[in-house]
Amino acid sequence: MYYSSSPVYLIILLAMVAGWLIQWRLRSKFTQYSQIGLQSGLSGKQIAELMLADHGITDVRVISTEGRLTDHYNPADKTVNLSEEVYAERSAAAAAVAAHECGHAVQHATAYSALQFRSAMVPALSAVSKFMPLVLLAGVVMVRTTLVPLGVGIVLFALTTLFSFVTLPVEFDASKRALAWIDKRGIVTPQEHAMAKDALWWAAMTYVVAAISSLATLLYYVSIFMGSRDRR
Repeated sequence: MYYSSSPVYLIILLAMVAGWLIQWRLRSKFTQYSQIGLQSGLSGKQIAELMLADHGITDVRVISTEGRLTDHYNPADKTVNLSEEVYAERSAAAAAVAAHECGHAVQHATAYSALQFRSAMVPALSAVSKFMPLVLLAGVVMVRTTLVPLGVGIVLFALTTLFSFVTLPVEFDASKRALAWIDKRGIVTPQEHAMAKDALWWAAMTYVVAAISSLATLLYYVSIFMGSRDRR
């Protein structure tokens, strides 16, 4: 039996186009919402510190990091890293991002299972990512003589695909926590809340497309493996 990879090629192409469009839309939304000042007048830094305090988290620092849309929570050193714009801005976009990253800190503090699972995968993925591309390349080159390298590469790549899907509930949950808190705390008006929700939705879509793209790529390698095996 021959396994055609044509549908997989199409999925990969569509994922690439969708990823580009979503990244463009995300940047457009953040630029738009960054220009609208919060009525509360709070900066991203102040919002982050307030959310942490409200959740009784005292061992997490809020710091500024270089770049645009480089915001992230680092569970290793317990820091909420806000890009320079988000750190200082007093806008709906800054409120959304700052609260979202603190949402991850809350997940960490409350031992959110999906975050724990994702964090446990990081050391293995860090090691795998160093040699996985070479293993896959060797597997494709040697596919006519042996399927072992490609099989190993597929298993390793499957770990990265699993990681991308585990990331989805982590990101969606962080946004849910963020939106609920900024609304309950009165950080934003109803109009500002709608903008924050929209911005976080587009940000979440980048993770969705990344997961689909990773799955499509995995299926591509699997199709090569299965097709080569059946032709033997």
